[in-house]
Amino acid sequence: MPEDIAGSEQMLANWNQNIQERAARYQEMATRVQGMTISERSQDGSIEILVGSNGILQNLVINESAAGKRMAEISGEIMKLLQRAQSRIPQLLQEAMAETIGTQDETANVLFNEAKKNFPAPPAEEPARTPYDRNEMNFRVEDDAPPPSRPTPPPPPPRRRPPSDDDDDFGGESVLS
Repeated sequence: MPEDIAGSEQMLANWNQNIQERAARYQEMATRVQGMTISERSQDGSIEILVGSNGILQNLVINESAAGKRMAEISGEIMKLLQRAQSRIPQLLQEAMAETIGTQDETANVLFNEAKKNFPAPPAEEPARTPYDRNEMNFRVEDDAPPPSRPTPPPPPPRRRPPSDDDDDFGGESVLS
């Protein structure tokens, strides 16, 4: 019977050590992931963002070179950069998992799939278009453009009184005028 107790104690000690090692690897992964940041920059360098591993915007820089752009362009560019940065989070998470807990771990796969769901790939970028592209008519109203002015209608013609049966022949006017 002492052999069974000794074997059970050894099995329990191995199991406990296994759990502690696994917890240490998860802690190392969490520490790595928490410290990760992702930066993105617009093609012309006028806008820069920094996103944390949780997907939250940590820093936004709009350089002076963006001064000539419309606000709608700037805000659209910021959102594209944010989506692009956030879509890189699952890849960074997967790299951190591969280096610490491994990619075969069931919990790691759940975390990775959740990250892919929360931070999907950004939509494909459309080629830059100008308002003068061939065979394209643009009927949209620009965001910053003032509303079109409406012409004022001409004043209505003066109203004439209906002819009366009066024989004074002054046409409703005073005799003295």
